[in-house]
Amino acid sequence: MRWIGPRAVFDGDALRPDLAVAIEDGIVTAIEPAAGVAGPVEPVEGILAPGLFDVQVNGGGGVMLNNDPTPEGVRAIAAAHRSVGTAFILPTVITDRPEITERAAEAVLAEHGRNGVLGIHIEGPHISLAHKGTHDPARIRPFDQRTRDLVARLRRHDLPVLLTVAPETLAPGTIADLSAMGVVVSGGHSAADADQTERALAEGLAGFTHLFNGMPQMTSRAPGIVAAAINSTAWCGIIADGHHVDDRMIRLAWKARPRPDRMVLVSDAMSTIAGPDRFELYGEVIRVQDGRLVNANGSLAGAHIDLATSVRRLIDNVGIDPARALAAATVVPREFMRLSRQALVGSRLDELFLAPL
Repeated sequence: MRWIGPRAVFDGDALRPDLAVAIEDGIVTAIEPAAGVAGPVEPVEGILAPGLFDVQVNGGGGVMLNNDPTPEGVRAIAAAHRSVGTAFILPTVITDRPEITERAAEAVLAEHGRNGVLGIHIEGPHISLAHKGTHDPARIRPFDQRTRDLVARLRRHDLPVLLTVAPETLAPGTIADLSAMGVVVSGGHSAADADQTERALAEGLAGFTHLFNGMPQMTSRAPGIVAAAINSTAWCGIIADGHHVDDRMIRLAWKARPRPDRMVLVSDAMSTIAGPDRFELYGEVIRVQDGRLVNANGSLAGAHIDLATSVRRLIDNVGIDPARALAAATVVPREFMRLSRQALVGSRLDELFLAPL
């Protein structure tokens, strides 16, 4: 057994300095005040925290889940993100043909509980054409029994499911029905106005997918889904790559929320993380250009950033307190997905986040 002394330990609520962490066979076996530990404590320049958890991961390691909806594809994506510091993910399948979504769901179900795969994020196809982003308009469709049957089956197997929809496109009662079966329903790629959004929240809408992106922007007379999200106590995902949302807007939204502890940091990462600098999606080449992922028209097409880098940007560029930034990438996404907190003691060291911040 050896003892290490990180600069601080983040316990999910606050940064705790002057602690020593016992490691045995790669597992954390104890956390004690450093002053009371008998024997040497190896200093470590960094903060030890629960493992980073990214609820929006489209790809990694050269693999897009839509292009390779197999257990092998899921494993490759998870391994790529673990190599850059993200211990846990929701592999994300975006708008596609029903059989692709179903194959992706079966692949994630097969890998659930392994290699940090905690569930699935199904983003689309029940979204707004007007705010589709990079999603293929030909594959967008109204909510149907096929999707309901799929998520019901996943929930019967206790697979956590995050489903992004445009709430204005769903019949009344649909969100309540999905929520009752344990699906975490999130509003995104939506043209909903504020009233429609508030009705969806009352029905059980749990959160919002990448706030500001894939949404009409709020104005003084048309607050829309963005203002309704910010004013709500629901969870709000946010991309902090410096391209999708201006850092000043992130800071403003964070400060304006009645529950700033419900901001969820997401990467929206594509296959270029720990992979080649370009890939194909819907038959179109997407490439990295000046740190941004763009299509042939130069429009944003997902993000080229990992969650660890996103945490650092939140702290250094946006000005978010380190404890709150860490929470947004660790405990808050678990709360959003109705999962228990990760215990530091008993976790493998490679399932935790240890980095200078």
